[in-house]
Amino acid sequence: MSRVNKATGRLLNIVTPLHQLTRRDYLARMTDDKVACMKMAKQYGQDYWDGDRRYGYGGYKYMPGRWKPVAQALIKTYGLGPGSSVLDVGCGKGFLLHEMLLLEPELKICGFDVSSYGIECASVEVKPHLFLHQAQQPYPFADQQFDLVISLGTLHNLQLFDLKAALTEVERVGKNAYVMVESYRNEQELFNLECWALTAESLFDFDEWVWLYGEFGYRGDYEFIYFE
Repeated sequence: MSRVNKATGRLLNIVTPLHQLTRRDYLARMTDDKVACMKMAKQYGQDYWDGDRRYGYGGYKYMPGRWKPVAQALIKTYGLGPGSSVLDVGCGKGFLLHEMLLLEPELKICGFDVSSYGIECASVEVKPHLFLHQAQQPYPFADQQFDLVISLGTLHNLQLFDLKAALTEVERVGKNAYVMVESYRNEQELFNLECWALTAESLFDFDEWVWLYGEFGYRGDYEFIYFE
């Protein structure tokens, strides 16, 4: 059966170089009471962000400049300047928005996340612009209110029906959009992803993601990170 690529956005390479800097022991995570660790991670509390590595990030601290290349790429790719507005769906601690503000202090930023702990840990410059919200719930914004809507490493944590709702809202409120999710291209990457992922609900390969974007009416840009 033939498959039609309905997605109209661009495949970008913005986060992948940063993602590839981290070394991961896939088998160790899979064999470390992973079900219990998944349950803990999905609470998105302190253990997920700053607890033991088995529950998530293992200490997600602000490192000056770490997100700068991503921030630079987004600003350049989408021509953001003074007064441009950006919404981060699943902003976590807001580190990326912080770096974007350092590069372009007159950006109008906004972000939300399901983790109250993550938002509480945001910098004083960013925290006033963040709020608690679920990505699949209607966004309290007007159509095309933002020049750019971004979502990094969040949407794969939704079940399929919620994923559709989230992508619909991202498409609605943004003039431009860029989303990054976890994916795989072969059996080895699928195995590694299944070992590593703690919170993912939607595990699809490249073709499936692109097909879903088209089916759900998402026309923005996208990127996939792989666990090689």
